[in-house]
Amino acid sequence: MPLKAELHCHIEGAAAPELVISQARKYGKDTAPYIKDGSFVWHDFTSFLAAYDFSSDLFRTEEDYARLADHYLTSLARDGAIYSEVFTSPDHAKKAGLSPKAFLQAVTLDHARRLLDSGMPLLETSFELGMSGPGRLHDLFVTHEAMSPGDYKTRGAGLTIRYGYHISPFGIALIMVTDRGLAGLAFNDPGGERAAFADMSGRWPNAAYVEDMSSTAPYAARIFDPRLWRADQPLRVVMIGTDFQLRVWETLLRIPMGKACTYSSIAASIGAPSASRAVGAAVGANPMSFVVPCHRALGKSGALTGYHWGLTRKRAILGWEAGQVSS
Repeated sequence: MPLKAELHCHIEGAAAPELVISQARKYGKDTAPYIKDGSFVWHDFTSFLAAYDFSSDLFRTEEDYARLADHYLTSLARDGAIYSEVFTSPDHAKKAGLSPKAFLQAVTLDHARRLLDSGMPLLETSFELGMSGPGRLHDLFVTHEAMSPGDYKTRGAGLTIRYGYHISPFGIALIMVTDRGLAGLAFNDPGGERAAFADMSGRWPNAAYVEDMSSTAPYAARIFDPRLWRADQPLRVVMIGTDFQLRVWETLLRIPMGKACTYSSIAASIGAPSASRAVGAAVGANPMSFVVPCHRALGKSGALTGYHWGLTRKRAILGWEAGQVSS
């Protein structure tokens, strides 16, 4: 397959008909005047603009934009494209609740490097979380406990994990909880629910799984609504992993929103300065995306590097957080 590039693409106009139909269902809109037999229809430039505006207005939230970007970039990759020049409308970015500047800064390498150059003292900043005042960092307050090594070795035997799927700003969130707190959070796009469940349940194959959205819904509300983030009512999470993984995940919890850290500095902070690769593997195995902020871990050069649930989603989360910090 020849390698390709796409230039001057307006992201709102890149929405495929099937995505527009899905978004229209979400907002109760009729696509009949604009889509027929799975394709857009127009007969002149005026009707083209009408279809464009109709489609663009269906992307209104961070979740919508994350889904649009992921859908578009996935289709590019499938077609063999290795480069894309993408534009976004400032008006539509505002509808997503982000200033254009905050969104664009969050998805550029320069912004990632500025996070690293800020000189954020990784461990010391953990003591500042939750304090009020002009310099208060906005973040999700978490209290955690770890399963014993014996519990981990049994691969979930004797453990009941309740799970449910919920809409989030970053796609569909698969949330898993035990009677001791949140145990897992994964992301997927529509149609990817089974794969996400297989990924997560495979980590604790001997546990009993019960689909129970009534148990997971309160967690979804707490996690994705900053108005519910309270230091006096922290979110309870239970970590199930090896001793090394737990040390890495606990360190990730100390990285405040709006900051970032390299794998090598995380390795140094846990007393294993030569274990950057192992740290990267532990970050990638994090079962609680967003809550345990593995998206704030960057490569040595400041590159965003990989993300278990997709690099596009990592950019979207950083963009959303930039908006929260600047608001």
